[in-house]
Amino acid sequence: MNAIKNKVQLIGHLGADPELRSLDNGNQLARFSLATNEAYKNQKGEKEEKTQWHSVVAWGKLAGIADQLLSKGTEVVVDGRLTHRNYEDKEGIKRYSTDIVANELYVLGGKK
Repeated sequence: MNAIKNKVQLIGHLGADPELRSLDNGNQLARFSLATNEAYKNQKGEKEEKTQWHSVVAWGKLAGIADQLLSKGTEVVVDGRLTHRNYEDKEGIKRYSTDIVANELYVLGGKK
């Protein structure tokens, strides 16, 4: 029987430059937001566009590549998997987050 896969592929534009961090163990982590757009017609037949924002995380060598090649507005394909995490913020409120952990990045073009 085939294993069930956790795979996502998004094409969008970066909302800001990636944030690169080096961890104590020497590993690197890059975070960036990715905007995807969906166009549709509403009930009146008028064209509308909806933007969704996604949190993307890249680790290790891919984090360094993201930091070098990507900047705000860059159009990119992200191949990865979904992860969910919860944490407490500075005020002690429990928060939930869904991230895409990138396995591969493909730059499609320059800035939007």
